[in-house]
Amino acid sequence: MALFKRGNVYWSYVWVNGIRHAKSTGSTNRRTAERIDQRFKEELNLARMGVVEPKPEMTFSELAARFLADGAPRPYHIDRLKPLLPYWGDTQIGRITKAGAREYRAYRHKAKKNLSDTTVNRDLEALRHMLFWAVDEGILLTNPLSRVPMVRERRKPRVMLTVTEEDKLLAAAAPHLRSIIIAALDSGMRRGEILAERWEHVDFTRRILYATKSKTAGGEAREIPLTERLLADLEARRKPEGVIFTFDKQPISRIKTAWKGALRRAGLRSIRFHDLRHAFNTRLLEVGVLKDIRKALMGHSSGEDVNSIYTHVEIGLRREAIQKLEGWAASQRKAAKEKAEKEDANERITDNGSGDTGNSLPER
Repeated sequence: MALFKRGNVYWSYVWVNGIRHAKSTGSTNRRTAERIDQRFKEELNLARMGVVEPKPEMTFSELAARFLADGAPRPYHIDRLKPLLPYWGDTQIGRITKAGAREYRAYRHKAKKNLSDTTVNRDLEALRHMLFWAVDEGILLTNPLSRVPMVRERRKPRVMLTVTEEDKLLAAAAPHLRSIIIAALDSGMRRGEILAERWEHVDFTRRILYATKSKTAGGEAREIPLTERLLADLEARRKPEGVIFTFDKQPISRIKTAWKGALRRAGLRSIRFHDLRHAFNTRLLEVGVLKDIRKALMGHSSGEDVNSIYTHVEIGLRREAIQKLEGWAASQRKAAKEKAEKEDANERITDNGSGDTGNSLPER
């Protein structure tokens, strides 16, 4: 007999491999308790055989906790949990539906008027990813959001940082931020990649920087040739080991305050740090660098074909691309300087002309 009454409630006791498992049936009715006891035995037997029983009654909060512990979450998954958990936290994952996704979208737009559809799409993509993980783990039989439609995203014009604005920004930036800006403009790396860089990842002999902590698998351990400017900056601060970009000898985790201060002092419009990465890509496009080479430099996914494995073969093409980038920047600075000199000359001529006109009046 596996059922015993404790107080007014029946408890189920089952022995599996010499271990006693106890569970309250929560019922005072004998027949109901027997059915619960039988199901408890079946669940334990399936677990012993390695078969996972689906748990659609699990709340999203529980699923998120398991995903964070065992699902190899990316930083953007963790970031998307901030809006997802308050809304879905107490919802059973088996009750998440496409209609619920539409209601979530309406809720997000109502809570924040200027929120873009792109942002909500990213929220739902993260939610869908976690539900797919639940299916893989046997927690769910199917993903209710596997075919949820996403709102078509409107393309927005991206800010293109000019060379003149770049020089103003570098002049106004604090020394530690200036080095980070140079790395972003000359390598196209993401902020997280730059702040994670270590001196062990710089090959000064081959003039190569290895990006070892990337948002994408395609960006891991990619080789980025160093520009003359970035090489000179690294050489001036060269150390045998440790994190490259520091402040008061401590690793940097955030640059938000320093970034806003630099923009304010430089008198520039609102620019995101990520726009420096866009500037790198756009400038490569301006000088005719092929798409595949740009993707290799920026760490974008290059597909799963066999040729994507041999990315080191492209290092010569990458060096050529970086040289074109340096040439483009130099020509832009030269053109800006010539334009400024021409404008100054025109102003002097205008000033002299107005002065002559005033002195040419006859005296009486």
